[in-house]
This record gives sequence, structure tokens and C-alpha cells, in this order.
Amino acid sequence: MSMPDFDMVLFGGTGDLARRKLLPALFDAHRAGQLHPAARIIATGSHPMSTEDYVASLEQGTRARAEGATPQSWAEFISRISYVQADANVPAHFDVLAERVHARSPEVLVCYLATAPHIFVPICEQLARTGLNHPNVRIVLEKPLGHDLESSDAINSAVARYFGEEQIYRIDHYLGKESVQNLMAIRFGNALFEPLWRREWVQDVQITIAEELGVESRGDFYDRTGALRDMVQNHLLQLLCMVAMEPPASLSEDAIRDEKIKILKALKPITPQEVAEKTVRGQYRAGAVGGQPVPGYLEEKGIAPDSRTETFVAIKAEIANWRWAGVPFYLRTGKRMQSRVAEIVIHFRDVPHAIFPRPVTVMPQNRLVIRLQPEESIRLYFLVKQPGDTVALTPTSLDLDFGNSFKGRRAGAYERLLLDVIRGKLGLFVRRDEQAQAWRWVEPILDTWAEGGSPRPYTAGTWGPAASTALLSRDDALWYEEI
Repeated sequence: MSMPDFDMVLFGGTGDLARRKLLPALFDAHRAGQLHPAARIIATGSHPMSTEDYVASLEQGTRARAEGATPQSWAEFISRISYVQADANVPAHFDVLAERVHARSPEVLVCYLATAPHIFVPICEQLARTGLNHPNVRIVLEKPLGHDLESSDAINSAVARYFGEEQIYRIDHYLGKESVQNLMAIRFGNALFEPLWRREWVQDVQITIAEELGVESRGDFYDRTGALRDMVQNHLLQLLCMVAMEPPASLSEDAIRDEKIKILKALKPITPQEVAEKTVRGQYRAGAVGGQPVPGYLEEKGIAPDSRTETFVAIKAEIANWRWAGVPFYLRTGKRMQSRVAEIVIHFRDVPHAIFPRPVTVMPQNRLVIRLQPEESIRLYFLVKQPGDTVALTPTSLDLDFGNSFKGRRAGAYERLLLDVIRGKLGLFVRRDEQAQAWRWVEPILDTWAEGGSPRPYTAGTWGPAASTALLSRDDALWYEEI
């Protein structure tokens, strides 16, 4: 599919996301010849600045993150970039922006809102006022989209006054990862796994997104958000849908998203009475990560000294349908964890009658581990006979390391998703009804936590509170790294 001519307006162009993720991803696409030769990038911010000063500000962090940047390739890339001041509360700024866009009239206009969600609506109002909401405009909304179901619905309804649903791209960068795409390929492109992908053969599913970092410079934002809103409501539930959904009729955008919404609707509600039993919330204390001492959450800049905001969440979720009834889905995310890892682990049940001596373990030996980060890989664990005269079995694995197996260039998650926006492909983006249903599921947990109680402390550099292990031990299970 050829790449159309486009302009991309980065609202929040001076912010952390644009500098660390979006511009390096666009550079990678530029260097790979994926961008139309005439395509432009228009960065905006609330402060006055010349294009020269803006480009100069990218020389430190952004250029360093642009892998393989030669002086020529970087010079060619930044020649696409210009800067326009665009304060959402100053209509005159948007008049200048519209004039800049209309002067060239690209085939596609992408407006990426990498800003705080409370200014999504004012930006959309100004875009509509200046005629920048025509059918060839695509608007990308970053998370978090609201603070709860009510605020999320209000933002979505306001944006929908100016843009059709087919123009709105709610981004979740985990859906752009190569290994997540391969999860669908493994299930729906082979006859091997799909017959086993059900309650009769799956003992449990674990989905983990763990970070070594703390709140960094986002303390004020994070203290108002917490791990449940920041990670579970979007990333973890989207990954759960990708694991659990039924085979779609096709790879069309709505066929995939129709199956995902069915899973979200089938999630068993966690009632207020069940929250203590099925959820764990934690907050990190001072410790060491990577051999370096780090402060506790309450000592971080921008954090209230009596904050009850959670930095760790573990949840036992269940799906009430014929395929998955009775299979626990364990979700876990946290900051200041022992290592940075994102993975999906499917534990298969043991054979019904063992004729070989078995390795001494309480965990199933057959499991599929899909690693999303830091490296992307898929590993299948199973048992084989030990060499020699014995008939004992020993565990081994088949490994698919994407870096070693596929030597060509692989697009990163943000690059893949940005190119999909430009091409008008919605399949890897979240539909409004998905987002609303996810909020409906997490809200009873949020409400119960808000009524009282404090997060369980855990030492930075560990795998979270001990209660997280207990959550699984009640089902005679262990987290994957504890095996």
C-alpha cells in the first residue's frame, strides 16, 4: 500500500512523548523510505519558539534515540519539521496553523494529541472552527482518555461532535508490538494451537507489565492516576482481549474489534465484596534497582506525603464464556519492580495420565511465553527424554527470538501505528465501545479502593507485595518468574 502525502501536526510537540517516542519513530520511518517525499511534520507547543530553536532542542535526547542517524539522514528528516505556537485557548494560533496546512493541502492530515486530556476538546473545537476536521483528517488520542467512565465518555462525546468515529484513532502502543501481532498469527494462522486454546487445556494465563522506573518527572500526573488507570484499564485489558478473543471472520478492523468487545463484556464483574480477595494494590518503598538506591514513592517529587495512590496492581480476572469459564487470567503491573519486562504466559494443563517420571514441580511444564519487552520473543516449553539409559523427562524449549530469526529491519510499535494512521487502518486502535466497557469493569475496583484502606508496601527492586504471590497460591499457582 503506497504511502499518501500527509501533514502530521504534533500537539504537545515540546513534550516528553513527542521527543522520546513519536519523532524517533517518524525518523525511523523516514530513514526506511516509508514517508511520502513531500510529507511534513508540524510540531506545536504553547510557548513561542522559532523552527530553528525547536529543531536545535531535538539535538540532545531525540537525535540520540534516532537509531542510525547520520548527518545526512538527520538533516533530511529535520527539513520536514516546522514549529507553530498553538495554545488551545488562543484561536489566533489555530488560524496560523490552518493557513500553514491549507497552503499545501496534503492528501491526509494527522493531528496527534500528545497532550493532557483536558485540552483534547478545546483543540478539537479549534480544528473544526478552522476547517481542519474534513473527512481526510485523522485525529490520534493518547491515553489516559479521562479519569473514569463519565469523564471518558464526556471527552469521546465532545470529540465526536467534530470528528466521525472512523476518523478517531485511540492509540495503545502495545497493540503495535510485533509479538502481539504474532500472537494472532500463532493462533489463527496455524492448526497447532487453536484446538488447545481453551479451558480444557489451559490452566491459567498471566499477563505482566513490569517497570524498573519510578514516576520520574510525572509525579503530579501519576499521583492523580495510579497504576489501575494508567496500565490496567488500557494496556493489560487490551492484551487480555488479544489472548482470549474468538477467531475473527477476517482481519478487517471491525471484525477484530467486534471480537475484542465480546471479551470485555464477558469479563466477570469484580464486586465490592470480592475486591479484597481478587485484587492487590501496592506502593513501593525505598529500595534498590539495578544495584542503585532509589527513594520510596512518598519521597518522589510531586507526591503527597499521605498519598494512597497505587504503583502496583495484581488482579485475578475471569471470562464467563464457553471457551474460558473457570480459567484464571492473572494481570499484574507495577513500578520499581525487579526488572523491566512485559510478557504473556499461557500455562497448559498437565497430561491426564503420566507414564514417565515427572520433574518435581508444582507448575505445568507446558507453557507458551510471549515476551513483548525488552526483547521480543516467543518461547514454547515442553518435556523431552533425558539422554542416556533413564526414562526421566527434562524441560526444554523452542525459541523464536525476533532479533535473531529475522535479520531485516523491524518497525517499532509507535512507527507501525503512526504508519497505520497515515494509511487509514483502524484495526490496531481502540474503538469507543471497547474503551467504555473497560472503564465499566475497573470502576468497581476504583470505587472500593477509594472508600478506604491503603496500598500494601513493597520494597523497590522486588516483584511487589507478598499478597500478590498469595493471590495465585490460593489456586496452587505461581507467577512465572517464581517457577
